[in-house]
Amino acid sequence: MDIIKPLSRGQVPSNARGKVATATKWALRVITLLILVFFLGRLNLYLRFSGDVARLLANAADVSANKFNYRQLEGLPSPVQRYFRHVIRPGQSYISSVHLLHSGFFKTDLKKGWVSISGEEYFTAHRPGFVWKGKTATFTARDMFIDGKGRLVVHLFSLFQIQDSQGPQFNRGELMRWLGESVCFPTNLLPSKDLKWYPVDERSARLEYTYQGMLISFMVAFNANYEIQQMTAMRNMGDGPRQKWVTRLSDYQLREGMLIPTVLEAAWDLPEGYFPYARFVTTEIEYNQAI
Repeated sequence: MDIIKPLSRGQVPSNARGKVATATKWALRVITLLILVFFLGRLNLYLRFSGDVARLLANAADVSANKFNYRQLEGLPSPVQRYFRHVIRPGQSYISSVHLLHSGFFKTDLKKGWVSISGEEYFTAHRPGFVWKGKTATFTARDMFIDGKGRLVVHLFSLFQIQDSQGPQFNRGELMRWLGESVCFPTNLLPSKDLKWYPVDERSARLEYTYQGMLISFMVAFNANYEIQQMTAMRNMGDGPRQKWVTRLSDYQLREGMLIPTVLEAAWDLPEGYFPYARFVTTEIEYNQAI
């Protein structure tokens, strides 16, 4: 009869050790595969963003040879004239393109809490357009207006596409975002054949912009320094009806000879209350470098 020797304290049978080793190897393989898939997803989104930016800049035009002068302000409402005299100096080159980085907070739903977000954005001025990428711990969003078309694409964990919104309401909504954020490159708000200012009172004016048959209208409010403090318009809330959309601007700072807001807040002003959903702080901005 064979004698079975008892295991010493802490000793593991050889067959059990083999199973543990095999399980560990498989766990490491699965973890490695997940990491690889995650980074491939991030690479895919980076390439998509780069492609969007390339398409945007392909249609850009260099208008930096145009210079601002006070004669352009003749006939404008008085608060608008004071605004431009405050934020731009004579001889300022027109902005052709913008590249900025921001930090801040975002809400995925008006009833949910804030999450940290970092973003990168490109604008073109002569022909309306922008591409924005925002990243949180759980999702990556790409928002854009290129060739007259608006689009919002969202990926969960850089892997799973959970939203791809397009259509006429998004064309108009993304054009509105471009015009509202033009406060960050104020030569874009100077009057032209497509952009008009209309008087309201000493601290506000109406801004209208027409592009490809779309008419965008903002009520613009100025603070005591005649900086743009708030812009209000009617915008489609996703796929739903138009609601009052508000952009609040603050903390103006000098950037390349222009005063621009570095804090931007977007919100919905609904009958049931005021609901901010984005608060961005510009950390870096450069002009006329992307083209």
